[in-house]
Amino acid sequence: MPRSLAATSVPTPQQDIAGLVDDDPLFLTLYKELYYRHLYGQKSATLTMDERTESYENYCDLFNYIVHNNDSPDPVDLHLPNRWLWDIIDEFIYQFESCAQYRVTLANKSEEELEYLKENPRLWNVHIVLNVLHSLIEKSQINEQLEAYKRGEDPEDYAGDYGTKPLYKMLGYFSLIGLLRLHCLLGDYYQALRVMENIELNKKGLYSTVPACQVTIFYYVGFSYLMMGRYQDAVQTCTNILYYIIRMQASQKKFVGYIVRKKREQLFNLLAIAITLNPQRIDDGVQTQLIAMCGEKMARMQKGDAAVFEELFQYGCPKFLMPTAPNYDQLTEESCMEPYRLQMKIFMNEMQQSLKLPLIRSYLKLYSTMSIEKLAAFCDLTEDEFRIHLHQYKHKSNQLTWTEGTALDGVRIPTVDVDFFLDNEMIHIADVKVARNFGEFFVASIHKMMSTPTN
Repeated sequence: MPRSLAATSVPTPQQDIAGLVDDDPLFLTLYKELYYRHLYGQKSATLTMDERTESYENYCDLFNYIVHNNDSPDPVDLHLPNRWLWDIIDEFIYQFESCAQYRVTLANKSEEELEYLKENPRLWNVHIVLNVLHSLIEKSQINEQLEAYKRGEDPEDYAGDYGTKPLYKMLGYFSLIGLLRLHCLLGDYYQALRVMENIELNKKGLYSTVPACQVTIFYYVGFSYLMMGRYQDAVQTCTNILYYIIRMQASQKKFVGYIVRKKREQLFNLLAIAITLNPQRIDDGVQTQLIAMCGEKMARMQKGDAAVFEELFQYGCPKFLMPTAPNYDQLTEESCMEPYRLQMKIFMNEMQQSLKLPLIRSYLKLYSTMSIEKLAAFCDLTEDEFRIHLHQYKHKSNQLTWTEGTALDGVRIPTVDVDFFLDNEMIHIADVKVARNFGEFFVASIHKMMSTPTN
């Protein structure tokens, strides 16, 4: 474990209350977890290096106790509410995120702090965080349990001694969501969706016992779909969770905390991008709020304004991380922005290929036939440039779209409501929008209402 930075330590919460609880180590560990969670919530930007180190060491003590139980082969006899278990995993990832950003920020750091960080590369190391999450998943046998549940078998037959305990089962389950979040922060969207392969998002699951967990899952899955160019799936994922948030807001005034409010705003920004690139019908309540929040920006995106895409991405994306400790001899004031800039560059490279597509689509919907020359002039493009954009339209209108299976699964289908083919110098346009089946619409809405938790 890292040594303390300060020469003389200040009184800790453990010293303050140890005598009141007869020095119960488990109670003190859980109490300190709450204490440091409160500190991070109140002053994360001004935490001392000692406070970050002590919180890290406390998490090491907690997870060592849960996973190894003092080298005992038996699971620990501990019962905590699901909400608390989620908060432990969620806060663990958040504190790692906070420290990773702190490492690459030069502002307000003394030479002593920089030297301490150089000497302690294992402090909040990404490999240790990954090891904790994978250890909890392995102990709980949660993937095996979820696979058995999907097959219609009894999950407890595959749970083992640890997985039958609610503590391990839920920590393992929440660790899957922790991995989803962590891989997104590191920019590995394929792996982020892969860890979700046994969690069925189209059915009510364990995640619905904690609203903040449910919002977190759908946010990071939706963002992964957006970055992978699966805009149809991104729209559906963001719409589903926004529908849930709006419904919970209406029924429970205290439902929306700060984290959920922030995720709600981010989700609307991501939905605005995805639905501009892949227009489709969504829930009327979500559509109304989307227009109220982002209507003007969506109109600008449809005209090809790249700056708006960049602005919405900036507000909607998570805080990307550098996975390894930086080279402190080459650290600059701008180093903390490098992960974000890399992801922004990837996103905007994709958007540059799509800027003209909403405009082309709007013209295609107005005509049945039209010359390439005339439509190119409408779009302020040369004929050669316009032909390139038509090829891009064809390519991007066939997306990998989820129909069943895991979050990564899908089939390639046309996702646009207007298509065309070329005949010499003429464009022949066909409206491929399928007439709406109202019976299926109402059945789907009933299933959505039944699968949405009412806690």
